[in-house]
Amino acid sequence: MSPRSTAPITSHQQRQHDLHRVRRAVQYSLASVLVLCVVYSLQGLLPLQALTVNPGSATGLVGVLTAPLLHGSPGHLLANATALLLLGTLALTVYPRATLRALPVLWLGSGLAAWLLGQPGSQHLGASGVTHGLGFLVFVLGLLRRDRAAIAAGMMAFFFYGGMLLTIFPQEVGVSWESHMGGAIAGVLAAFVFRRSDPMPIRRKYSWEIEEELEREHAAASHDTLEPRAPADVPVLWQRDEFRGEHEGRGKLLPFRPRRSVQDDEPRAD
Repeated sequence: MSPRSTAPITSHQQRQHDLHRVRRAVQYSLASVLVLCVVYSLQGLLPLQALTVNPGSATGLVGVLTAPLLHGSPGHLLANATALLLLGTLALTVYPRATLRALPVLWLGSGLAAWLLGQPGSQHLGASGVTHGLGFLVFVLGLLRRDRAAIAAGMMAFFFYGGMLLTIFPQEVGVSWESHMGGAIAGVLAAFVFRRSDPMPIRRKYSWEIEEELEREHAAASHDTLEPRAPADVPVLWQRDEFRGEHEGRGKLLPFRPRRSVQDDEPRAD
């Protein structure tokens, strides 16, 4: 992928554009957290058992759509809301299009993995599968795109939530590692599928790169003033004409006069 070609913008315009993207990402993430809080406040009025993921049960498939909105305790809600706020803001700031397109994949992937891999009779709920998907999405996109913003976002995601690499395996009783694994796999797949959804940012040169280019231009200008350039075409004795017909001669050989021997130059006595 090559960097997108747009008209040059000033540093002030670039900062305003970046701030707008950050504000929009924060607003979307806060709205998502607010939805989780509202649903949690209404959980006492909802049939939770019918809305969670019940592995192996046909009726349990309903939870694939509804379970990420439900949480078992305030601590459970706080942990997922914090991860959703941080990772959602990071993903939407750097990859707004890819994140919006990947979100349904992460949502369904985490729920289906819990339904397929979970123990029969267990119930799975919570947005941790989606947050795992966001974490792996940001990290893998950083590896695939490798521009400055992508690398920085991937490093930040790994710094804050690198422990997600371990929580996709069974470690703690009562934690749905199945939905974590499903979200992680969905995040990796979505990163490969949607890696070109957002245009590559314009690469701005470092100061030392500009200095090196100026030095090379100055050296080239000095070279031109001191000595002439080599001729573009050097004539050769034997030339091949590539544009001749198939049955004509393959080339042209310039004739030379035969060398005369020393005896021919000496006078002869009759």
